[in-house]
Amino acid sequence: MSILKYIGYLTAEKRFSNHTIKAYLSDLYQFEAYLKNDYEITNILKADQTTVKSWSVYLKSSGLENRSINRKLTTLRSFYHFCLKNEMISKTPVDRIKSLKIRKRPPTFIPLSDMIKADIKLTQKSYINIRDNLIIELLYQTGIRLSELTNLAETDIDFHSNALKVNGKRNKQRIIPFDSGLRTLIIDYIRARNEEIKVKTNSLFVTNKGNSAYPELINRIVHGKLKEITTIHKTSPHVLRHTFATHLLNQGADLMAIKELLGHTSLSATQVYTHSSIEQLKKIHQQAHPKG
Repeated sequence: MSILKYIGYLTAEKRFSNHTIKAYLSDLYQFEAYLKNDYEITNILKADQTTVKSWSVYLKSSGLENRSINRKLTTLRSFYHFCLKNEMISKTPVDRIKSLKIRKRPPTFIPLSDMIKADIKLTQKSYINIRDNLIIELLYQTGIRLSELTNLAETDIDFHSNALKVNGKRNKQRIIPFDSGLRTLIIDYIRARNEEIKVKTNSLFVTNKGNSAYPELINRIVHGKLKEITTIHKTSPHVLRHTFATHLLNQGADLMAIKELLGHTSLSATQVYTHSSIEQLKKIHQQAHPKG
């Protein structure tokens, strides 16, 4: 019952996405099952610091990465703090549980020279090519998330101002500008789409049957198109988001401006891209300086 109350709180008040809700629910049910199987504890509110630590050790021994374990511990912290606030428990079993150390890796991004290759494809005028190229260009030029792209509606596009209205995490809205080239591509796409498909939704991107596009479809398109222009191993919509931010930073954009464009709530989430920028500066220094 406590878990369902917590999930109801995340859904109604915090307005977390369905994806996040499922992840939190999965974590809590996993921990609940662990308590029952290993400690014969049937009430998740009866867990203590020892059982939480034991679960963390169990997850580590199962081969789970520290980053994933920390995410599950974050779920427990949030859950038990909710229970404490609502007087279901008198103290939380996670306050003294430290997160595991993780090795910070710079985000994967596509080299600028590779992204320039994508421009060559824009001359192809079939509906499929226009759609696929628009998806790549939209992700790269705006840095929006996969979920934001699939939820994008035609009514979110302001052709007069050349701007997108994006509904981000927790329904936080932001405005992202785009250039005239992308405006033309969007118009070409809508015209070609409406000529070939009977659209049943206000969504910008649709399936061949006219329904709203879904994440798996966008992932397949992005993977296929990026394999044509780059040799990097990771090819996903999120890589294009990383590429957007990294290229802006490398070209001198202000970090606070990038934060707003990405829809980050804190600057620390955006600062991860400074590593890539520093590496770029190192390469320039080595190539240009006489003693580099």
